[in-house]
Amino acid sequence: MTWTINFTAKALKELKKIDRVTQRRIRDYLKDRISTAKDARQYGKALQGSKKELWRYRVGNYRILTKIEDSQLIVLVISVGHRSTVYL
Repeated sequence: MTWTINFTAKALKELKKIDRVTQRRIRDYLKDRISTAKDARQYGKALQGSKKELWRYRVGNYRILTKIEDSQLIVLVISVGHRSTVYL
């Protein structure tokens, strides 16, 4: 089972602001781990509160906030950023 990784325009803009090495780590993580996983949730953690429908993945000090659509096998990246600012 393979998952399709899609980015929102906001997430792409945030990703471009990050240094190139970290960008590559994030893209490789999504491509190698998440897109090939049986269940996209196995590497992530569910958020709570007002963002309870979102999942987060950790890559070093950066977080990837996603929405998982099981019916279409899509992981939609909502936001990418440093752990200190991504949840705001």
